Amino acid sequence: MIQDIAPSTMDIHYEEREVSDDAVAMAFYEDRLLSRFDGERIAYPTYRELCRTTDGTVERPEATFLFRVDGQEFFQVKGPAEAPEGYVYRTMRELRALNTEHVTELFEAFTAYHLHTWYESSRYCGRCGGAMTHDTTERAMFCPACKTKVYPRINPAVIVGIRNGEKILVTRYRTGYAHSALVAGFAEIGETLEDTVRREVMEEVGLRVKNITYYKSQPWGTAADLLAGFFCEVDGSDEIRMDEQELKYAEWVGRDEIQLQPNNYSLTNEMMKLFQSGK
Repeated sequence: MIQDIAPSTMDIHYEEREVSDDAVAMAFYEDRLLSRFDGERIAYPTYRELCRTTDGTVERPEATFLFRVDGQEFFQVKGPAEAPEGYVYRTMRELRALNTEHVTELFEAFTAYHLHTWYESSRYCGRCGGAMTHDTTERAMFCPACKTKVYPRINPAVIVGIRNGEKILVTRYRTGYAHSALVAGFAEIGETLEDTVRREVMEEVGLRVKNITYYKSQPWGTAADLLAGFFCEVDGSDEIRMDEQELKYAEWVGRDEIQLQPNNYSLTNEMMKLFQSGK
């Protein structure tokens, strides 16, 4: 999965840091990330590459510390409107479509995007409308006027592998991602994750389920998600009543009929592969 970057490690611990010229700059412009791709690996500019000299004065863009990967510091930077030579602005979907086997760079992009979109949406206080500032002791935004503190938004969601004997229920969304998927959805206020599994399965495919078993979790920064994967079994009737507004396909498929996603980045694909292999 996209977070499986071993032997590399990501340290997300926040501290106030001054940006160095050699720091990696995750430069965003209109929610697109500046990068280059050599056919195998994705690379991002150094902070030095984004500094400009005008009339003898070095213009250093504002930078916010994000995280470290193997000790290398990464900072969020507002990128120039025109991409520097050798670099291209790409959306997260475009980066994912590059299908690189080096997931570390993609995980860096997804995590940076998660923080970038949160910082952008947290510039003003949702309580009093005042300008927010960076907290000095933890990753939070602070309102000096009303003392409100806001932390990064994380949306809990579930991915559900519904078993029916030697078959599993595979779906495809009506819009957006075009490849095979499993039933999925966001947790609502007051729900346990198991409650979310039951509700989402009923809403999307009209089935009751039992023996709900947790499998694994995954951060998914493009939607600020924390995904929790569950397997379960159909309980009673296996007649699918598909929500046609959300899905265009929902069928029971055997292990040898599963069409996997084109890459190994997602929890969904790992769960389908697990069932396909008989594990």
